[in-house]
Amino acid sequence: MGIAALVLGIIALIFGLFMPWMGWLGAIMGLIGIVLGAAGRKQPENQGIATAGLVCSIVGFVLCIILYIACAACVSGLNSVIR
Repeated sequence: MGIAALVLGIIALIFGLFMPWMGWLGAIMGLIGIVLGAAGRKQPENQGIATAGLVCSIVGFVLCIILYIACAACVSGLNSVIR
């Protein structure tokens, strides 16, 4: 579970940094990574990887949500200027 959380957190970070218009997909992956990271921390042998996955997933989730909202606001503002 820890490795899956880490992979999903890294993918969420990539979606958040390089593809803000796909922020909803990165947010979903980040949310799943948070759940898997929290569950993976209960196993003592994988606690380090699960913690890293949890942190990456949280950062990726927050980044995706913030940048997706900013991108939507920018498009909405541009739409009102054009009309």
